[in-house]
Amino acid sequence: MTETLILVNLFHELALKGQNRPLFLKRAKVHVREALKGLGATLEADWAMALLFRLEEGAWPEAQSRLQDTLGVESFARVLRTPPDLQALEAALAGVLAGERFASFRITAKRSDKAFPLTSPEIERRLGAFVKERTGAQVRLRGAEREFVVRILPGAALLEVAHYPGPGGLPPGVSGKVVALLSGGIDSPVAAYRLMRRGAEVVLVHFHPFPLLSGASREKAMALAERLARFQHRIRLHLVPFSEVQRHIIVEAPTPYRVVLYRRYMLRIAEAIAKEEGALALCTGDSLGQVASQTLENLHAVNQATTLPVFRPLIGSDKQEIMAEAKRIGTYPISILPDEECCTLFAPKHPVTRARLAVVLEAEKRLPTEELIALALKEREVVTYAWPGRKPLKEAGEKAFIMEHGPPRG
Repeated sequence: MTETLILVNLFHELALKGQNRPLFLKRAKVHVREALKGLGATLEADWAMALLFRLEEGAWPEAQSRLQDTLGVESFARVLRTPPDLQALEAALAGVLAGERFASFRITAKRSDKAFPLTSPEIERRLGAFVKERTGAQVRLRGAEREFVVRILPGAALLEVAHYPGPGGLPPGVSGKVVALLSGGIDSPVAAYRLMRRGAEVVLVHFHPFPLLSGASREKAMALAERLARFQHRIRLHLVPFSEVQRHIIVEAPTPYRVVLYRRYMLRIAEAIAKEEGALALCTGDSLGQVASQTLENLHAVNQATTLPVFRPLIGSDKQEIMAEAKRIGTYPISILPDEECCTLFAPKHPVTRARLAVVLEAEKRLPTEELIALALKEREVVTYAWPGRKPLKEAGEKAFIMEHGPPRG
């Protein structure tokens, strides 16, 4: 069966990590190998900032799909491998040119092996003259119809046949652990993804109104978690029933303050989960001024409920920007499905937009805060998603029912 070679280039930022660079590179390479698990990929070469894999041609479409979502990957390419000399590269180019037609081109040489006798510009001129003689096409440094990238590495030369962008970013786990609040909307999955892309290991927490209302919100959160697992490869989702907390707030709190109080209790519960998980921060999908609960005054009142820092990666983004990113990462089609969220349950017609902390604290004096938090934590479910394939859990949770989800083994 025909085989293909894939060159995976790691995100250039990894080269700037100083003494931590070996750790970042090790994590990135492990993450790439995990992404290709089950496809029969064989590691052919391992360079400082690149990996070369061999796999069967039939596995290429799935490999392409996976690498496009693999954090830490700057780009990847189908390549031809030759000895590190111009004659071998010209022979490889001749085979590629036989099946292509184009009016303009450029050669881009990247010489990692500084012992190679020619500089990058000299390589580009020599190979450019070869291609021009063979095809009659014109050299164009900007806007060329076809670009050939040649990499001179220690002991080998690689000619890129086709080039694809990766997502960039840092591999999961190199920046610590964060607990992200996951609603059923468009914003919070994007916020979680942005922290994943900066190397944080994200644990998800979803608050749902079941059994007071249908389980649509819960099922939607599970679908979003399964999609986000594609980027992190293993992700845990805490499903927390919130209707009992809401019932107490509705009885004791001023009506306009309900949503602010909902969100304060969500942060308290998420903080308790963060302590269990060893996470050092929380994350929400807030965007300043987008809705009534996201005014600066309300965010200030909500923040006071937790001692952990609350990251808001979308705080300066508008809805169109967030929607575009949600579509790109594949969460948008799930987020727009109908559901019933906690914050819309018994929401006031005219919510407070400039919450006064004194009013909030006075209302909470009448609430059994510790008992409500303990009840929510006791009744939650914890679902672990693994991608690609399914992995068994190493331990069962002592405080929660734990389920395992993931695509079937290939």
